Amino acid sequence: MANSTAVTAGATSGSSISDYIQLLKPITWFPPMWALMCGLVSGGITPLSHPWLFVFGIVLTGPLVCGASQIINDYCDREVDAINEPDRPIPSGRVSEHRAFQFAIAWSLIAQLWSFTLGIWVACATALGLIFAWAYSAPPLRLKQNGWWGNLSVAISYEGLAWVTGAAIAVGGDLPASSILLIALLYSLGAHGIMTLNDFKAIEGDITIGIRTLPVQLGAKKAARLACLVMLLPQIAVLGLLQSWDFTLAAALVATLIAGQFLAMLRFLQNPKLLAPWYNGIGVTQYVAGMMVTACALGGYLV
Repeated sequence: MANSTAVTAGATSGSSISDYIQLLKPITWFPPMWALMCGLVSGGITPLSHPWLFVFGIVLTGPLVCGASQIINDYCDREVDAINEPDRPIPSGRVSEHRAFQFAIAWSLIAQLWSFTLGIWVACATALGLIFAWAYSAPPLRLKQNGWWGNLSVAISYEGLAWVTGAAIAVGGDLPASSILLIALLYSLGAHGIMTLNDFKAIEGDITIGIRTLPVQLGAKKAARLACLVMLLPQIAVLGLLQSWDFTLAAALVATLIAGQFLAMLRFLQNPKLLAPWYNGIGVTQYVAGMMVTACALGGYLV
C-alpha cells in the first residue's frame, strides 16, 4: 500500500487536530447516522426514551465507522489526491503517509471495540462494515474502481448495516426481527442507485484515472435509467410489504413519496450529468423520508 511517487511520504510539517478531523470528513457521516436512527426507531425506541443509546449508536456509525472509512479512503487515494486535491492532509504533507496509516488502523480498532459495548450483533455489523471500508478503497480488491461492486459495498454499509446496527441496539444487541432485516436489505439495494448519482459529476476524470463507474461503463443516459430503476423497485417492494403487514397509513405515505420521486426522475433523465445534484436534493430526500416512515411503522409509531 505504501507505493508513493507524488506524495511527500515522510513529510510532517506540523499536523494539527484539524488535519485529522479533515481526514474523518464529518460531512459524510449523515447518511449512516440517519439509517441508524431508522434502525433504532424500527426497533421500538426513540431519542426521548433512550437518549444514551442514540448517542452511543450515532457515535459508532458516524465518527467511528464512517470516519474510519474516510481515513482509509484518503490514505489509499493519496496518489490521486496529489493531482486532484493537493491540499488534502496527506498529499500536502501535513499528515505523513505512515501516520495516516496508523490513524486508519487505530480508528478501525476503536470503532470495533466501541461496538462490543452495544452487543454481539452490533459488533458483527460493525466488523462487516469495516471490512467493506477496507475492501472499497484498498488493494487488492479496491472495489471503488468498479461501479457495480463499489456502489454496492457503500450502499450496504451506509444503509443496511447502519439500519441493522440501530435495530440491534434497540433489542439489546440481539439479532433484529426478520421483517426489519428485510426492509434494511431493500433500502440498501435502492441506495445503490443513489451511489450512482454521485458518479455523474466526474465522468471524464474517472475515465482518465481508470475508475469504471456505471456512467463510465454504460454512458450517462443508460446509467441514469438504471439508477432510477434500482432506486424505485426496492421501494415498491417495501410498499407491498407495508400493505401486506396492514401498515396502511405508512403505505400511503411511502406511495406518495415514490410518486414524488418518479416525477423528479422524469426531469433528471432529461440531462443526468447536469441534474444529478438537483435530484440528490429533491429525490433522495424523499427516499430517506420513506425510510423513516417505514421505520416508524415497524416500531409501532405509525399505525
